[in-house]
Amino acid sequence: MMALFDTRIGLASLLALIGLNVVASVLPYKDSDQTHEQRLADLLPRMTLEEKIGQMSQYVGINLLAQSEKNMTIEQLAKSDARGFYPDLHSSEMPAFIETGKVGSFLHVVTAKEANLLQRHAMKSRLGIPLLIGIDAIHGTAMVRGATVYPAPMGMASTWNLALVERASTETASEMRATGSHWSFTPNIDIARDARWGRVGETFGEDSYLVGEMGVATINGLQQGDFTGQNKVLANAKHWVAGGDPITGINLSPMDVSLRTLREDFFPPFKRAIEAGVFTFMAAHNEINGVPAHANRFILTDVLRKEWGFKGFVVSDWMDVSRLHTFHKTATSQKDAVYQSVAAGMDMHMHGPRFLTPLMALVEEDKITEERINESVKPILLAKFKLGLFDDPFVDESAVSKALFTKEHQKTALEMARQSIVLLSNKENILPLSKSTRLFVTGPNANSNAILGDWVLRQPPKNVTTVLEGLEALSPGNVDFYDVGNQVKNLLQKDIEAAAKRAEKADIAVVVVGENPLRYDRKGKTSGENVARSSLDLYGRQLELIQAIESTGIPVIVVLVNGRPIAEPWLLDNTEAIIEAWEPGGKGGQAVAEVIYGVTNPSGKLPMTIPYSVGHGQAIYDHKPSAYRHKYVDAPTHNLFEFGFGLSYTQFKYSQPRLANKRISPKGSTAVSVKVTNIGDRAGYETVQLYIRDNYSQVTRPVKELKGFEKIMLNKGQTKTVEFKIQPDMLAYFDLDMNYVVEPGKFTLMVGSSSRKSDLKTVQLTVK
Repeated sequence: MMALFDTRIGLASLLALIGLNVVASVLPYKDSDQTHEQRLADLLPRMTLEEKIGQMSQYVGINLLAQSEKNMTIEQLAKSDARGFYPDLHSSEMPAFIETGKVGSFLHVVTAKEANLLQRHAMKSRLGIPLLIGIDAIHGTAMVRGATVYPAPMGMASTWNLALVERASTETASEMRATGSHWSFTPNIDIARDARWGRVGETFGEDSYLVGEMGVATINGLQQGDFTGQNKVLANAKHWVAGGDPITGINLSPMDVSLRTLREDFFPPFKRAIEAGVFTFMAAHNEINGVPAHANRFILTDVLRKEWGFKGFVVSDWMDVSRLHTFHKTATSQKDAVYQSVAAGMDMHMHGPRFLTPLMALVEEDKITEERINESVKPILLAKFKLGLFDDPFVDESAVSKALFTKEHQKTALEMARQSIVLLSNKENILPLSKSTRLFVTGPNANSNAILGDWVLRQPPKNVTTVLEGLEALSPGNVDFYDVGNQVKNLLQKDIEAAAKRAEKADIAVVVVGENPLRYDRKGKTSGENVARSSLDLYGRQLELIQAIESTGIPVIVVLVNGRPIAEPWLLDNTEAIIEAWEPGGKGGQAVAEVIYGVTNPSGKLPMTIPYSVGHGQAIYDHKPSAYRHKYVDAPTHNLFEFGFGLSYTQFKYSQPRLANKRISPKGSTAVSVKVTNIGDRAGYETVQLYIRDNYSQVTRPVKELKGFEKIMLNKGQTKTVEFKIQPDMLAYFDLDMNYVVEPGKFTLMVGSSSRKSDLKTVQLTVK
């Protein structure tokens, strides 16, 4: 027995010794007990220059490459801004290429299976560095089939509900991680100043303050602090900077703007993003004052890093480094383009093989230092450590279906859709309708997936409730539908005539029109990325359809499903109600139906002005005093609907605002408060908005600027007091010498339900 006992002790000691040796043999960068910074400090010196630049190199997924190679010609691929194609690197060669360590990141990977496959190949590289997988999860990870599709960002902004936006972003992060992605290319915090631009619906609107607050809510939801952990993802502030007011209205066209306008209007949302801890930026397609964003040292280094202290990394946008040579013509070659971009401050290349070799040569020629390469690689690797990818880069493929489109996520998507809908007009309070109303429904967007918006791939039909389906579910047997097809471009005369004839049998008609943002319907698409318009009216013959139905004498309710403002004055003059649904997501049809039947009291407010016509641009609420000194001779000078506007089924009364202190010093603060009472007959949300104007200043200032808002719920007869703290930065601006100061003088504070003068009550503040 003793001998056996001694043998066991010896065996245990031997196993313990082996275990210690195994632990000792684990490289520090693979040791999860080390800090992220310690692991990074160990890994970086082990890497060759080629492996470092590999971390700066991003590629599109194998499946997308294979589809592109199969379905498109080389000429089509060369012109495409959505499909990946590498002439010298076939999709079948990608696995072996990953194993060389020359790839650090992928995008357009939309299944957990492919994500795991890519990571397995990365694990076979010399150092086993995991991949960072990015995806355009703009409103849900909707490029993945079966994901929850929330309202598009313009609809999110219409909620004016920051907590709701943050919650949806947190849920998006969990669905992303479940499907193998770690990096969302959102929020888009461009300031949308030109409604012709196709990407308007991808933004949070025209106002710098609202866009900034929505961006912060998105970042907080995605990153949840410093993004350390298994259920969080990186956010991406884009597009840096000033892409939302292109000269021609077309994506990528130039932006020529003063430094003052950059600092006052376009910079603030990005600075707020840094304050919120955003870890990645994406450069803009456009040039700024003649210098392309991808080679703009002032933007990428002087402001972003030196002035604002950004510690993360910057990724290029789709092939835009190459376009310095092929398009902007500021670089004489691809190698020169890589030099200009990296020297200016670019850290990661989206996408393809024409980056690593030129950059290697530039370092070997001492034109780019290896320390500059290290500056780019460090935050990329740090992100991978914090996200837990070095410890476990794989996802459980069997659990994906349970993580997507959960009941809780559906609930959030529905509530966001409800609060995003803006009631623009409601003559004689025709809405809400009784469920017994005989309803006629038609229009190209009535039974269409256009409600999903851009940045969405095909979703299971059971995950999408169209407007027609929503109406039929709430009032079964009382809805008559005439199908005119789902193409806003192609309405036939016979369908217009047939729809008008069918409408005569109903009490009220609901006509659902607007735009087609679906990126998988390339021929039918009328809005979204790279789809600009020269006009803002209803596309094609949609207005004719509405007019034909209205001519029968039946009341018409128009539902707009669109990604940009629609300027159709005829609708306001001749229809009974207009509902702006934007692109309300997978639960959008149910939300629209609930508003029409009064199950939901609409509470959305416009995040963007709707102009009278395309010729009325630039239509922004915070214009300068001289903008409308004179009038148009061929049309009314006013807009159709103002920023911040939106009707309710109840009414709210505002008291006169009160200041805690009417006189303050330039460094002082005060508070303004207002009482809001629901004087209608039902509960409802109201968004209380604060605007400020500097009455007199050295440099002209806008007629008003949004500086605060709060969304409140009021029951019938209930009163709430809303208070806004007035801080010095809310009164400051850039003076003649571009110093950010608060000048003594009088300021007008305006509080109310929209930016319209008639909706605001004022009080005067004096800065001594």
